[in-house]
Amino acid sequence: GYNMLIFYSSLSTIPHSLYEAASIDGASEWQIIKSIKLPELKGSLAITVIFSIIGSFQLFNEPSILQNMVPGNSITTYYTPNMYAYNLSFAGNQSNYAAALAITMAVITMAIAYAVQLNSMKEQMK
Repeated sequence: GYNMLIFYSSLSTIPHSLYEAASIDGASEWQIIKSIKLPELKGSLAITVIFSIIGSFQLFNEPSILQNMVPGNSITTYYTPNMYAYNLSFAGNQSNYAAALAITMAVITMAIAYAVQLNSMKEQMK
C-alpha cells in the first residue's frame, strides 16, 4: 500500500514535457519506462527497499495471530526474526540470546539502510 503511494507520488513529479519529447522522438512505451521512469524512481526505490526490509524485520503480530488458525505447522517460531527472539525470551528462557539476536537484527537493518543510502547518494552525485 504505502510503497505504491511513494511510487505514485514520485511518478507524478516527473515533468510531462519529458514524455512528450520522448513520444515526438518516436520512443516506445518500453523505452520511456527504461529511459525516463526508472531513473526517476531510483530514490523512491531506495526508500521502499529500506522500509520493506525494516518492515519484514518487525513483522510479528500477523504471524502470531494466524499461527493458531492455519492448519499444520505452517507458521513456526522461526517464521520471522521477531517471533524467534520472542519465543527464545519468553518460552525458552534465553533472554540473553534473544537480546543479542535483537541487537544483531538492528545492526543488520542499519547496515542495509546505510548501504542503500550510500548507493543512492553516489547515484545523485553522478
